[in-house]
Amino acid sequence: MQPAVTVGLDGSPESLAAARWAADEAEKRKLPLRLLHAWPMLAPEPPRGAGEVDQNYWAKRLVHTAQAELQARHPGLSVVGNLVADDAQNALLQAASESEITVLGSRGLESVESYFLGDISMPVVARAERPVVLVRAEPAERKTPPEPASPVVVALKLHGSSDDLLEFAFRTAAARGVPLLAVHGRSVPLHAHVPWGVDHGVTEEMTREAHEEASRALHPWREKYPRVEVGDSILLESPAKAVVRSAEGAALLVVGRRRHRHGLAPHLGPVAQAAIHHGRCPVAVVPHD
Repeated sequence: MQPAVTVGLDGSPESLAAARWAADEAEKRKLPLRLLHAWPMLAPEPPRGAGEVDQNYWAKRLVHTAQAELQARHPGLSVVGNLVADDAQNALLQAASESEITVLGSRGLESVESYFLGDISMPVVARAERPVVLVRAEPAERKTPPEPASPVVVALKLHGSSDDLLEFAFRTAAARGVPLLAVHGRSVPLHAHVPWGVDHGVTEEMTREAHEEASRALHPWREKYPRVEVGDSILLESPAKAVVRSAEGAALLVVGRRRHRHGLAPHLGPVAQAAIHHGRCPVAVVPHD
């Protein structure tokens, strides 16, 4: 199957926000957009010319309405509607295995404890073998266009493989023509705490070492994507807090999760959990080894 950006549609404001984001991203990446609506109760297509009532009328209308809007916004974009008679989670996982990116809507609560919710989105994020982006529908009073040069923020790992994560982040920043900010959080160890605060000698050494490690990790990607303006930020606090705080106003926050190993239940690490639960911008979760 040709690489594509796939978005799950269910008619909710969140899925429509996801579809608009996905269309922008597909256009930037020069990929077709696939609108996927899955429902186990979809009826077989009636024979041509049959007088039966089309039992799939509302499902088709949902997809066609979104398709028409997105085609009007992006006249040169290939937008394909796809109805699947399957459980939504199964259909999205299958689509994710065939897509460059899968985009899902997220439900945000208006309280301080704000979360991406959904019986479908979370299992897909945890199990998909390719990147999944969660997009929140903004309340009407906060619908302001993002800044043109809002950066892509990536949660930088300094130990273990992060090639898939950085490849996705750099490619996205390059496609959008925006800067990339790599953020690494590192908690201050107990021995650095003194009665009057923290030992600045220890924290300065920690920061220097982390900057050197970050520079080495980012060097090959700077060479591969020379047009991407790259910055790094080392924050002496928990990685989860550092990443969420740094992503305020970002175009996209990119975090990683380890690929599902056979026999183990899929799960998200603390950084991915924090990003999904508290991030205000779209969040891309990228599986890696």
